[in-house]
Amino acid sequence: MRPDQPSATAFRVAMRRAAHQILDQPVVMNDPIALSIVGSRRVAEIRENPRRYDSTFGRALRFFLVARARSAEDALAAAVDRGVGQHVVLGAGLDTFAYRNPYPPERLRVFEVDFPATQAWKRELLGRAGVAEPPSLSFVPVDFERDSLEIELRASGFRTDQPAFFSWLGVSMYLTRRAVLTTLAFVAKCPPGSGITFDYITPPGRLPWLRRIGFYLLSRRVATAGEPWRTWFDTDELASELRALGLEPREDLDGPALDARYFGGHQPSLGRNRISRVITAAVRSA
Repeated sequence: MRPDQPSATAFRVAMRRAAHQILDQPVVMNDPIALSIVGSRRVAEIRENPRRYDSTFGRALRFFLVARARSAEDALAAAVDRGVGQHVVLGAGLDTFAYRNPYPPERLRVFEVDFPATQAWKRELLGRAGVAEPPSLSFVPVDFERDSLEIELRASGFRTDQPAFFSWLGVSMYLTRRAVLTTLAFVAKCPPGSGITFDYITPPGRLPWLRRIGFYLLSRRVATAGEPWRTWFDTDELASELRALGLEPREDLDGPALDARYFGGHQPSLGRNRISRVITAAVRSA
């Protein structure tokens, strides 16, 4: 994506999360702010034409997006229970956690990291919707390919001597491998008790041919939007690379595992997704 333009895929993700609030029961990711941020006209479109969002692919994508967000927020809640007081949303896009944050500012401070253009656009959307920016939130402008995450976070008040939990959703596949590993290396330098949840895609060459075609059609779609996929990871190789950095994988969930955890195994479209995975890792104690 171009750093001077907001993310096109971020709005599509927000629309899927908004559609989940309207179309699905039970709601596994309660996110009323998603409805506000996409606006009343878009909400009306979802209500008037639900079939547009309920194709087999549309359901699979929607369920994956809300399950990965729920997985990250569950891992964050566990971290806060352990005493972690900083949450960094990497590549925040239109993520809404900071505006639904159930914790008081003195217990959890939130840092949203993204391109300045995307942050300005998000703040404009929130302002139109009348959603206030909470005092616990700091915006941190960063280009993962060029800027130092550590320097920019420090400048925004982030404490590198205190543990933090990071979420990084829908980003790793758009970056170079070097940028992904550099970011993970910074997380690994944080104090014990820190951790991260992020998603990644596995090599498409291992997919059955029909699903491989679907993968390339989707990758072409995001590339047309100016945000091509660049990086994927073999699951075992990623676990080894994380351990080499000082991060210990705790769980690595594919579509069937997410379906079983959050939908009781009742969403076969998600259950067939074996290329997108959500991994949570913790900083190892010295």
